[in-house]
Amino acid sequence: MLDVKNFDWEALLFGAGVIAAQIIGILVAFVLVRAIGKKLIDRFFDKLLVKGDVTKGRALTLQSLSENIFSYILIFVLVTTVFNIFGLSVASLIAGAGIIGLAIGFGAQGLVSDVVTGFFLLLEKQLDVNDYVTVGSIDGIVEAVGLRTTKIRSFDGTLNYIPNRDIMTVSNHSRGNMRALVDIGISYDENIDEAMAVIQAACTHVATEDVGIVEGPDVIGVQAFGASDVTLRVIAKAKNGEQWAVERHLRKAIKEALDTNGIEIPFPHQVNIQKNGGALES
Repeated sequence: MLDVKNFDWEALLFGAGVIAAQIIGILVAFVLVRAIGKKLIDRFFDKLLVKGDVTKGRALTLQSLSENIFSYILIFVLVTTVFNIFGLSVASLIAGAGIIGLAIGFGAQGLVSDVVTGFFLLLEKQLDVNDYVTVGSIDGIVEAVGLRTTKIRSFDGTLNYIPNRDIMTVSNHSRGNMRALVDIGISYDENIDEAMAVIQAACTHVATEDVGIVEGPDVIGVQAFGASDVTLRVIAKAKNGEQWAVERHLRKAIKEALDTNGIEIPFPHQVNIQKNGGALES
């Protein structure tokens, strides 16, 4: 039976104080090393950008991944050191865990799959930070590519965390020029050739003003026949990410040009049936 009176409380408190001081020292060292390591990584990739050895998106991707790996290594060292302070061996704990170790092994399969998939995503340069991509049903801008997850921010502001193993197909919209497409409807009563000439003149003027346009814009002709209009299509090539702004610019310029030349852009017509049997078109 434990003799409380003769128990060496002073030694116990001293030992507990030493352990507490060691843990606090380790935590302080962890914070300092992580901050210094992050700063060194940032400086390294800043120099790469200045030299022009890599693109900005690629540099941000590798920088994010390097910080991710560095954090994982530090956490592993921290846990191992704390275990050693308490006289526990990480290797012996894992080896003697039995069923728990087996369960961890099965659970780690997903983690291994994430890491391997993430490695090939980076090796094959399928995506980089700031790329506009489509992954499954998610569209957005890549914010980070990690060992386990990839972060994609949708255009509504939602930040999506996607496990790397779930990335089966990547559609990268940031590699090369993009298409800008505008469909404009004119009345059936209008002269199509005249309308196309007016629209082409407006497109040519936009091309001299908009630096986002790489090629065109060109009126390619009649695209469709609607209920109350003939649809003409305009196509251009724009710099990556500028296609939406180019389309807005074209719509505004074409609308103003058609109005100036008295060419009607019709609205949908409706036929109202009156009680006396007549019909009123509106």
